[in-house]
Amino acid sequence: MTVFTEGNLKITFPSGVAAKKFDHSGHGLTHCMKAVDFIVELIDRYLFIEFKDPEHPDSRKKDRKKFVEQFLSGKIDEDFKYKYRDSFLYEWASGKTGKPVYYYVLVALDTLTEAELITRTDDLKRKLPYEGPSTGAWKKRIVAGCAVFNIATWNKNLSSYPVERVR
Repeated sequence: MTVFTEGNLKITFPSGVAAKKFDHSGHGLTHCMKAVDFIVELIDRYLFIEFKDPEHPDSRKKDRKKFVEQFLSGKIDEDFKYKYRDSFLYEWASGKTGKPVYYYVLVALDTLTEAELITRTDDLKRKLPYEGPSTGAWKKRIVAGCAVFNIATWNKNLSSYPVERVR
């Protein structure tokens, strides 16, 4: 099994799953490209995973409130969009996008409702763009799936990759 931490969140991948922490300086382009936190290669797909933790103990209350406002209003979607696109472009240029790519964003905020998560997912899909151009010019999608979760919905829907808080 492989375990990664991001702040005080821990994600566990089962044995045999190739997962890497991607948002570190090791990819060499942090000066011009944003990056998702983790990239996971499965037999039939890639997972690009981004974690945000406004409830981290080191977060100040006003920073948490600002993050929640920006998240619920969709302003932070721009950051999520560029993290995905830059990571996709990096992996594409490395010859590593021969499988469908799924983008999962975990916002570790217990108060998020299912309706808010669905709204944020739908808005993020529009920004990526999930469907591609309306002309139908694209032969394949740049993202095969996209979803925004909190810890509870993550663990319910992606139980093979559990997330928990590390105190």
